Amino acid sequence: MIMAGGKGSRLGPLTLHRSKPAVPFAGRYRIIDFVLSNFVNAGYRRIYLLTQYMASSLIKHLNRNWRLSGFGEYIEVVPAQMRMGEFWYRGTADAVSQNLNLVRDAKPAHVAVFGGDHVYKFAPDQMDLFHRAQHADLTVAVFAVPRAEAHQFGCLHVDERGRITAFVEKPSNPPPMPGRPDWSLVSMGNYIFKAEALTRALIEDGADPSSRHDFGKDIIPRLLGGGARIFAYDFAACRIPGDRPDTAPYWRDVGTLDSYFDANMELRARVPALDLYNRSWRIRSAQRDYPPARFVRGGEGLAASEVDDSLVCEGSIVASARLRDVVLGYDCFVHAGAVLEESVILSGCDLGAGSHLRRVLLDKNCKVEPGTVIGIDPDADRERLPFVTDSGIAVIPKGTFVPARGPAILANDVAELIANEPELRAQLRSGTYAVAMHGRHSYQSAGPRFRRFGLTPGVGGAAGDGAADASDGDDE
Repeated sequence: MIMAGGKGSRLGPLTLHRSKPAVPFAGRYRIIDFVLSNFVNAGYRRIYLLTQYMASSLIKHLNRNWRLSGFGEYIEVVPAQMRMGEFWYRGTADAVSQNLNLVRDAKPAHVAVFGGDHVYKFAPDQMDLFHRAQHADLTVAVFAVPRAEAHQFGCLHVDERGRITAFVEKPSNPPPMPGRPDWSLVSMGNYIFKAEALTRALIEDGADPSSRHDFGKDIIPRLLGGGARIFAYDFAACRIPGDRPDTAPYWRDVGTLDSYFDANMELRARVPALDLYNRSWRIRSAQRDYPPARFVRGGEGLAASEVDDSLVCEGSIVASARLRDVVLGYDCFVHAGAVLEESVILSGCDLGAGSHLRRVLLDKNCKVEPGTVIGIDPDADRERLPFVTDSGIAVIPKGTFVPARGPAILANDVAELIANEPELRAQLRSGTYAVAMHGRHSYQSAGPRFRRFGLTPGVGGAAGDGAADASDGDDE
């Protein structure tokens, strides 16, 4: 059972119209692809995904790209159904509790409950073998982090055999690891339960009116108090088939805009910490009918394109432009003289001639006008762009038109969504944005297809009146 209903509010505006597991990553993937690939690669193919917030984009991606066929194999989306009463999921444990009928129907001996919003490679079969060898009621995947950072996580006390003796949620003074006093073991939020122990704990938790119905805050302490056998499985002990023997474990909770940006940047390094090229452990995703990426001269007498330490996805065109430390999604167009540095550009974007972008995060289908400069002067960016992080990353919402001067112009649907999100609305200052005219919507691609169909972006980056939507359907 994969928890895929997270709102991901700290990733706004990327999560305005999609849940956190559906957020694109590394140009061509979704975050959900990592946990699904881990299970399918390890041979586990009876999977339920529990959804709740903004699930349309996620469901579309799963239905189109993650179908299993065969007897007894499935990846099934389970929307929140209010089976237990007139309320949505009240916590991670409540999400599973409201779907215990699925566990009873499947009659498993053991149940894995994993999060769907982290980026990592992990072999759950190795954790499963450890779990069974210990005759554990519950096994928790754990990761060692410096004690100075451990207060952000649920921390564990373990004995010399790896049995968990106490669990503390986000403590101010994290417990040290045995033999490593400057490090703490933290929970990754991935669990394997004996089905009987899981069912009993959830039923008891559901009857407790004081419970927050959370695995870390309630279920694990409840099981510990009852004397259950709970063990820690060290994520560092996991060995991915096909990876180099000296490969360090990689796990990122991309829960903030800065951490999401940094994780993307790590992938375009000369020796990336997360190997996406291991054919023995493929990260699976959508297979799109786009042509290969092109690197061309934009015209006679123009310079050749320069691309260094970057990822460029299928269907994108780089014409007499320079890319350094860039993740460029599929179906983008980078025009002559443009310079992109340390930036993450999602699919369907159009980067105008002579523009200069540094430390910019563009959501899908954005258009940047020729000559636009972003990232050179963060203070100037804050005066005209709606979202700039404290570290200076300019975050441009989906479908936005960015003029060379003046405020960014938001797509109509995005503006409506922001108006309904108090946290994001509070970040906006008057004068940093306008709203598109002519019915411009964020699903309309600003990438190469505008040129292919002879479309000309109009006011606010919208296609001219009556123009067909150039989207291929993979637009959420």
